[in-house]
Amino acid sequence: MSTSKTTADNAPLQVADPEEARKSPITAEDVVMVTDPRSQRAEQYRTLRNSIVALNPESAPRTVVLTSALRGEGKTVTSVNLAVALAEMPNTRVLIVDANLHHPGVERIIGMPRRQGLSELLSGRLSLDQAVRPLSIPGVSILGAGATPKNPSELLASDRLKIVLSQLKQRFNYVLLDAPEALAISDATLLGAIADGVLLVVRLATTPRQYVEQAHSMLENLGGNVLGTCVTGVGD
Repeated sequence: MSTSKTTADNAPLQVADPEEARKSPITAEDVVMVTDPRSQRAEQYRTLRNSIVALNPESAPRTVVLTSALRGEGKTVTSVNLAVALAEMPNTRVLIVDANLHHPGVERIIGMPRRQGLSELLSGRLSLDQAVRPLSIPGVSILGAGATPKNPSELLASDRLKIVLSQLKQRFNYVLLDAPEALAISDATLLGAIADGVLLVVRLATTPRQYVEQAHSMLENLGGNVLGTCVTGVGD
C-alpha cells in the first residue's frame, strides 16, 4: 500500500478541466461562509472583510498576503472564508492563490483535487487561463500551488511573479495569497514585500505573543504593509 501511495504522490499533476471546480459544490465544514453562512464564525469573517474594505476606500484591486507566525494557525481556512465573504459584495471578483509551495492546502480545504497551478505558471509551463479555476461560489476562483518545486523561494522571488500579480489585478478585485508561516519560511516576507497588504493570522490562546510580535516586526522590516491581525479559534 505504501508503494502505491508514493507512486500516486509523485505522479505528474494534470492540467485542470476548466469546469471541474465550477461543478463541484464545497461541503467542507471549515468553509463556514458556504456551509453555515449565518453562524457566528461566518459573521466574524464578514467583519474582517469590512475592515479590509474600509482600508481600501478607492476600491482599487488589491493583493493581500495571509500568513501566520507558526504553522497550523488557520490561515488557509481564513483565506478561503475571507474570499467568499468578499465575493458577497456586488460586482466583486476574488482569487485565492495557494502561494504555499512547501505545504499547499487550499485545494485540500475546499475538497478539490490538486492540479497544475502557480509553480507551473511561474515557470512558464502553464498559461494564466489554464491555471485559474472558477469555483461553484459566484465570484470566487482559485489558483492552486501546483507541483512542489525544488526551490520554492527562488521561484517566488522571480520577476515573473510581479508580472503575474499585475495581470491578476486586472481580472480580480481582490487577490488573496495564502503564504507559508513567516517565522519558519522566508516566502511570506518575499510575498509581503510585493503585495499591497499583509494579514497576520493568530490562533487564540495558542500562539505565544512573542512569536506574533516577532513575525509582525519581521514582515514590516522587510517591506510588508501589515494591515492587522486576524484571530482564529474564537467560538470554536
